[in-house]
Amino acid sequence: MRINTILLILALFTLSCRKDLQPIPEQQEVILPPDPDAAVKGFYIVNEGNMNMNKASLDYFDYTTGIYRRNIYNKQNPSVVKGLGDVGNDIGVYGSKLYVVVNVSNKVEVLDVHTGKRIKQINITNCRYVTFHNGKAYVSAYLGTVGDPNAPNGIVAEIDTTSLSEIRRVDVGRQPEEMAIVGQKLYVANSGGYSPQKYERTVSVIDLSSFRVIKEIDVAINLHRLKADQYGDLYVTSRGDYYDIPSRMFVIDTRTDQVKKTFNIAVSNLVIDGDIAYYYGSEWSYNEGRFTVTYGMINVKDEVLLDKQFITDGTEKSITIPYGIAVHPLTKEVLVTDATNYVSPGKLYCFDLNGKKKWSVTTGDIPAHFAFVYQ
Repeated sequence: MRINTILLILALFTLSCRKDLQPIPEQQEVILPPDPDAAVKGFYIVNEGNMNMNKASLDYFDYTTGIYRRNIYNKQNPSVVKGLGDVGNDIGVYGSKLYVVVNVSNKVEVLDVHTGKRIKQINITNCRYVTFHNGKAYVSAYLGTVGDPNAPNGIVAEIDTTSLSEIRRVDVGRQPEEMAIVGQKLYVANSGGYSPQKYERTVSVIDLSSFRVIKEIDVAINLHRLKADQYGDLYVTSRGDYYDIPSRMFVIDTRTDQVKKTFNIAVSNLVIDGDIAYYYGSEWSYNEGRFTVTYGMINVKDEVLLDKQFITDGTEKSITIPYGIAVHPLTKEVLVTDATNYVSPGKLYCFDLNGKKKWSVTTGDIPAHFAFVYQ
């Protein structure tokens, strides 16, 4: 009798474990009235999820139906055992394909932009960000094991968007992050984040024709974000050292490849739309043991901070940790995500032109990166 009881318990435990491994089902929520003729059909959000838990997920908001869909990857790709994977670090749309960079899973998932179904998986070790130009996708990658201070220099891989095969790769600095393309030059921010005592402090400049590094621009330690405006300038952020060297943002003139201005503000993320850069700072200090959160706007044409905010109704007090930001290409509504406590579902907020909250919705864990889809 005792043996039978033990076997029954083991069977129930095994069944329970199997159930636990099942993908999270898709969930839907109506947010807005449907707009079947919307020029911007919708947008994807990749939720990073916690490291080593395979909790990265993909959400989609459809303006044509007004419905927000959570966890669409699992429904569209039920045969993929571990779902989207471990730490969704970036996302981008190019042509009819959606590219999702999954950092710790060492892969770029290429999906059909209309259905979310997998077309191909491209394996790149410790990949980070993706950008596009003239039929090519460019992916930055740390290489090496996550957190390894002895990891080799990182790379940028060039991928043909038709064959979905890697063509070339070039060595850059240690732990490269975001990239931007201006003319025939690709710029990548190097962080050196795995060795805090010896952070990197350069932006690598790659000639796209030869696919070689032609210059290293000295900027500041622990670089991260890198965005191009319409005037040939790059906005590059430094995370500092989290102790005594504060976070700052720098402007590079790509005609001279020199730093021409410093903003003494903490910028964790930014998006540039026309003449305006919208940013937030969530700067961590080990000395104080807390985050300092700020929001702001910059006129990139005149390169000046503005004295107005893109959140004006006090909603920022409800946002624990801003973690992603985007601007609707047509309505100019600002979208901001909240990572909350990093282990629970996050939140997405939409603000109108007057900075008032228009709507909000629950997302997956650690919502971070946006990609818009057009009709």
